[in-house]
Amino acid sequence: MDITNAGLLAQFALSSSTQEEVRENIAQGMSIIGPTITLDTIVKTLVIGVGTLSGVRRLEELCRFACMSAVINYFMFMLFFPACLALILELSRDQDEGRPVWYFSTLSRILQQEEEQKPNPVLQRVKLIMSAGLLLVHAHSRYPVLIAGRALQQAGKSTLADFPNQPSNWDLYMQKFGSAEQMVLVTLACTFAILYHYFISHEDLEEHLAAANASPSRRPLSYRTNYTSQTVQTSSHEGSLRPQNAVQESASQTILPKPYPVSFTVGGGEIASKKFVETADKVIQTKIESNWAEQESEIQISEPSKELRSIEECKEVLKSEAGGAGLLDEEVIMLAERKIIPVHALETVLQNHKRGVFLRRKLISKLAKQGCVFDSLPYSSYDYKMVMGSCCENVIGYVPIPVGIAGPLLLDEELLYIPMATTEGCLVASTNRGCRALTLSGGVRSSLLSDGMTRAPVVRLPTEREAGKIKLWVERKENFEILKTAFDSTSRFARLQNIEVQTAGPLAYLRFKATTGDAMGMNMLSKGVDEALNKLCEIFSEVKVLSLSGNYCTDKKPAAVNWIRGRGKEVVCGAQIPEKIVKEVLKTNVHALVNLNITKNYIGSAMAGSVGGFNAQAANIVTAIYLATGQDPAQNVTSSNCITQLEVAGADEKDLYISCTMPSIEVGTVGGGTFLPAQSSCLELLGVKGSCDESPGRNAGKLARIVCATVLAGELSLLAALAEGHLVRSHMTHNRSSVNMVSSSSSNKPLEKQNT
Repeated sequence: MDITNAGLLAQFALSSSTQEEVRENIAQGMSIIGPTITLDTIVKTLVIGVGTLSGVRRLEELCRFACMSAVINYFMFMLFFPACLALILELSRDQDEGRPVWYFSTLSRILQQEEEQKPNPVLQRVKLIMSAGLLLVHAHSRYPVLIAGRALQQAGKSTLADFPNQPSNWDLYMQKFGSAEQMVLVTLACTFAILYHYFISHEDLEEHLAAANASPSRRPLSYRTNYTSQTVQTSSHEGSLRPQNAVQESASQTILPKPYPVSFTVGGGEIASKKFVETADKVIQTKIESNWAEQESEIQISEPSKELRSIEECKEVLKSEAGGAGLLDEEVIMLAERKIIPVHALETVLQNHKRGVFLRRKLISKLAKQGCVFDSLPYSSYDYKMVMGSCCENVIGYVPIPVGIAGPLLLDEELLYIPMATTEGCLVASTNRGCRALTLSGGVRSSLLSDGMTRAPVVRLPTEREAGKIKLWVERKENFEILKTAFDSTSRFARLQNIEVQTAGPLAYLRFKATTGDAMGMNMLSKGVDEALNKLCEIFSEVKVLSLSGNYCTDKKPAAVNWIRGRGKEVVCGAQIPEKIVKEVLKTNVHALVNLNITKNYIGSAMAGSVGGFNAQAANIVTAIYLATGQDPAQNVTSSNCITQLEVAGADEKDLYISCTMPSIEVGTVGGGTFLPAQSSCLELLGVKGSCDESPGRNAGKLARIVCATVLAGELSLLAALAEGHLVRSHMTHNRSSVNMVSSSSSNKPLEKQNT
């Protein structure tokens, strides 16, 4: 089978975002590939078939087998392969964030290119002429009467007198193909050809092609923003992804400079704009529709030419079947200002999430009297349906955060690339250096020591003695099983491990600890604890629940209880680094690192009264990974608890041993922001996307080990920089660009001072 065509058809199929599109895309692919393959097969068969007329027996056999192979390959590709491909993709029904697991969005561009690549008409006509000629050769050579005539001529009866009535070649053809059935077929074929060429209108086809060319994926490259635009003349292939052999048309396109600086230089806006225009056609560029620079001009829902209706008329429209979709933008803002439409419910009322965000931006700008305050805050090209009701309310846009990659990091014999979302310069570069040193040294070893999220409600008893009785009652095994049964009934994954009770006078704090699968688990704990408290209140009527959270958990606050007893995942990582790597990669020596760790991370943290802060920069790495993977950023408070240990190691005590122990890493791979597209892709990069069906909790545990190992890399690199005095120099070199200093000062200086 032709691997090229098979792969091309598979690309068409894999570009389907849903199961329903599979058959349509396969049919579309066959409509594009099929005619070419059919013509190629005919030509190939006819050309090879000439060899069967050679008279050489072995050559004739080889040619027959080759013809059979070409025909069988053709039928396999046209019939069997599409059916098998559709069947395989139909059986792959697992959904991943609303899309099949085999969906590749990057193939959509390939699909567009293949649709635009039309076969060379000259080559097609040559093949058709060749096929017609070869058909005549085969018909003439294989006609039995002619063969008999040749045999008689070779026998010596070659004079016209011996064969006075021998028909000519044309008479033989007419006798052979002049039957009634043949004449009917020829007549029908000619009739349909004439009808198609002269009578059937091609307007529908032309309209279809025009609509396809006007579709968003084939529009000229045009950016529309509030910035001053620059119009340039380019050829159509410079603003699209069309192949080089496509027809090139000159088109006027509006190209704008990027809304943010593209290099570490100030001024030179024309140069930046020119550079942007020249690189717009590169294949690494994102789709034009996904560029967030398209802002308010992208949505033109209302018609400004229409007069605004009265409030009563707008209320009637709002109550009608059209609802908020029938209102103009200014009418919606007018109703929102008068509290007729709740500002937080614009998406629901308008039945359009993106329009709701757009109008909320306009409303807030108007109420705040700040003008175009949101011009630099993007909102387009984002799926707000995944945000509403899950991640954020009163949405006005999103803040793009740069994501860098550190690695590869060899962790437990697996190479990983670590995504880090941060605006702190040198953080990713420093972590990357630590990853390199660890990988060259044989990698990092990690262990997951414990797993359990906590929630600690507070209850009040009539007296301190009653509170003590509750503590003793809960600590009995048979009573704990009663509460565990109630707790476990609320979830398929949450399983209660233990309950620790602390009393303070008549108050009792019950610290529930439970496993939560691959979720971070706070919602699971809250639901289970609520059910367990209801059961406790049934048994002890004097128990009064004051709060579901009594701050003894402890969530998002510094607390010794998390440092001592742990919360979430407790992980330890370690590695041994040869002296050569310390000197060549880290640019320092082992004894300097060990001494610095003692004076900084041990003595310095103790002098500061730190709890869980016996490290150099654990919070930096934890927060960067949390932002990239959709974790709760506020939980870096607890998750950053870490103690970094450095010792001399090796037979001659010249190597370095380093370890990080983190007792309270709070992470999850499902729930929260983990299902947002960008964060989900970072989790997929780490191999921990979604839940693990075989062993619930495995993905979240692996993510915790990755966090700890990356912290280890960051600690190693920062301590090396501090030991040799490289920290300030590296930040001044890599983290103090002129664009940062000028942009930060330009907004605070008067215009005349800025020009001096």
